[in-house]
Amino acid sequence: MPDNICSEKKALVEKLGVFIENKDQLAPVAARIMSYIILTGKAGTTFEDLVSKLCASKSTISTHLNHLQDLKKIVYFTKLGDRKKYFIINQDTIIQGIDDMIETWCIQKELHIEIRDYKEKSNSNNPDDTSKFDLEFHDDYIQFLDEATKSVLKLRTKIIEKNNKL
Repeated sequence: MPDNICSEKKALVEKLGVFIENKDQLAPVAARIMSYIILTGKAGTTFEDLVSKLCASKSTISTHLNHLQDLKKIVYFTKLGDRKKYFIINQDTIIQGIDDMIETWCIQKELHIEIRDYKEKSNSNNPDDTSKFDLEFHDDYIQFLDEATKSVLKLRTKIIEKNNKL
C-alpha cells in the first residue's frame, strides 16, 4: 500500500475511532480496532495486523477483540489452509444501528406530534396573535423525520438484500 494511503488510513482510523468511541461508548483501543476493521473492508484483518498497525500489546488487542466479538460488533472468518482469523464488521450490527436510529426517530416524531397538537389547541383558545405558538418548526421536523426514516429504511432493505445474495 502506498505511503500516502497508509498515512491517510492511519489518520482516518484515529478520527473514526474517536467518533465510534463516543457514539458506542467503547474503550479507545476497541474503537480503533473497529475503525481499522471498517477501513480494511471485506478482506478482513488479522490479529497480527492489529497489533502491528495500532501499536498496542497482544493482550490489549486480544481483550478488545474478544469484547467486540461478545458485543457481536465483529465476526471472523478463516481461509482454507490458513490458521489465521480474519476479522470483519458484523453486518447485523449495521442493521441494529439502523433499527435503533429509526426507533429514536419514531419516538421523536410522536413527541413532536403531541407537542404540535397541544400548541395548536392552545392557539385556538388564545385570541392574542402575539402569544400564539409557531407550529411551522414542528411540521418541518416531522416531515424531515418521515423523509429520513423512509430513506434509511430503503438503505436497510438494500443491505439486507445484498447480504442475502452472499
